Amino acid sequence: MAEAASELGPTTPYGKTLIKVAEAEKRLGGAERDFIHTASINFLTPLRNFLEGDWKTISKERRLLQNRRLDLDACKARLKKAKAAEAKATTVPDFQETRPRNYILSASASALWNDEVDKAEQELRVAQTEFDRQAEVTRLLLEGISSTHVNHLRCLHEFVESQTTYYAQCYRHMLDLQKQLGRFPGTFIGTTEPASPPLSSTSPTTTAATMPVVPSVAGLAPPGEAALCLEEVAPPASGTRKARVLYDYEAADSSELALLADELITVYSLPGMDPDWLIGERGNKKGKVPVTYLELLS
Repeated sequence: MAEAASELGPTTPYGKTLIKVAEAEKRLGGAERDFIHTASINFLTPLRNFLEGDWKTISKERRLLQNRRLDLDACKARLKKAKAAEAKATTVPDFQETRPRNYILSASASALWNDEVDKAEQELRVAQTEFDRQAEVTRLLLEGISSTHVNHLRCLHEFVESQTTYYAQCYRHMLDLQKQLGRFPGTFIGTTEPASPPLSSTSPTTTAATMPVVPSVAGLAPPGEAALCLEEVAPPASGTRKARVLYDYEAADSSELALLADELITVYSLPGMDPDWLIGERGNKKGKVPVTYLELLS
């Protein structure tokens, strides 16, 4: 926009407007860069460091604890099975057995399952110790996460505050730009022709929709070039329109009327007047008001 303004003519109304808009866009870009930088430092970087650091460690230890629990369950099942087999093998044999060989086999199986039970018990003790140790490590890590939550909660609040500040800055920059554009004299539309068409070519419907005008004031110059003689200006006898103010507006000089958002004022136009401006009246006060700040009511 700035380059186009320099090529098209920085002193022309269009060039001046391009420069103003370019400056506002630069301020918006600066506010966006500040927001991204603040959000990265206060929220994104701490969150990324936690997810890639502490949280990976916690997830790894939790998976390891799950594996230790499965090993412990397997050892318990193995011990239970060995004890059941040992109990079956140690059933008191029948000493009246006519085949002593069966008694010898039963005693041998009992001794074998007794060794198996001892081995299963030893494995269970080792698995239980490893599970208890891993459970303690995981518990300590999870307890430490509460302080991390507090820190990240504060970071999240700062992120929301920085985003609120960013949008407030954008709104303020654009509101300032709108005020500046509202004060620019409109030279693209000729001011030598009457503001309303001749009565012979105007239908009743068109007349009702046209902004009412008052007779030309002697010595009246376009807005921005000379002070408006408000004492000599009188509203038309009929056909003035009501308008609702959209935004607060601070008068730049005594020829303008300060506005408050949502208030109702009476407006009308003057021949040869900048089409971006109207005459506004509130009580016994009158002055120029920018059209962009108004919602014209029927």
